Amino acid sequence: MFISIVGTRASGKTSVEDLLISEHEYQPVRLGVKPESSPNGVSSRLPTLYFETPAALLEYVTQHWLESFVTCDLDTPELVELFNKRPFFLLVFIDAPLLTRYRRSHFNTSLESFVEEDDALHYGTPALSTSKPKHQYAPLQRLSRFANIHLINPFDTLSELHAYLREFNLTNPDRLRPQWDTYFMTLASLASHRSNCMKRRVGAILVRDKRIVATGYNGTPRNVRNCNEGGCKRCNSGGPSGEGLDECLCLHAEENALLEAGRERVGLGSVLYCNTCPCLGCAIKIVQTGVKEVVYNLTYKVDDRTEALFKEAGVIIRQHSPPEY
Repeated sequence: MFISIVGTRASGKTSVEDLLISEHEYQPVRLGVKPESSPNGVSSRLPTLYFETPAALLEYVTQHWLESFVTCDLDTPELVELFNKRPFFLLVFIDAPLLTRYRRSHFNTSLESFVEEDDALHYGTPALSTSKPKHQYAPLQRLSRFANIHLINPFDTLSELHAYLREFNLTNPDRLRPQWDTYFMTLASLASHRSNCMKRRVGAILVRDKRIVATGYNGTPRNVRNCNEGGCKRCNSGGPSGEGLDECLCLHAEENALLEAGRERVGLGSVLYCNTCPCLGCAIKIVQTGVKEVVYNLTYKVDDRTEALFKEAGVIIRQHSPPEY
């Protein structure tokens, strides 16, 4: 993995880099000519590598992509775009509250000057005194848009930042190439955005042999007015989620996926991914159609009853949460 760290001034970029070097043995890489005296900033068995051109750095990390590298030198959109196509490249953008960053900084300047310079980095130079709108993003804004991960560092001490980074698990390879659970759960979450149910957005993906058989999201039946257009009175009532279920016209995401597939296509060994734990009604249908495993992300109020039914029917149920970004 090659991690490039960018962000605002005094946000903690080098602190994150130092932790990756000292605790995870990431090799630091730099752009430019190696100075005559260049001791490493932190304890590391791996020396800092210097490359005179971005192309030389790209060639080296590509040939050694199974190794771990880190840098803070790719600080322009043009440099990031050069590396961003590589599947082993991860761009981390780090920020912190403005006043916190000013207090951390060692710049001999007033708060007003610090803010002016910060605005210029974010919104372009010169400062926003012109009446014409700026259609082109400033470098820092563009870098933020390219980032795979956004971190906020409001911490007063390095120990607090390090504890947060360890829990965040920045080096998780799932962030670069999602494992199957993360891949299908992400697709289930994406499917949920097609839902127009006024109560809750839910998405489901039915998988067999790691191939998608069907997708589903909750909503009213075909040729019936959409839920958000008043098609389901129960969902538009504004009452508690558990009331009036017998009057609800909306099909659940799991039901739609199973209906789309049909019992014959569900087949043996199918897995149902759902961004929300299935309700008891859906659990009954899941058991009946032959699904053998259910993977969910968010919990729901009937988890215990659903789990008991699945256990009796021999259906595996487990929770999987994709890594935080």
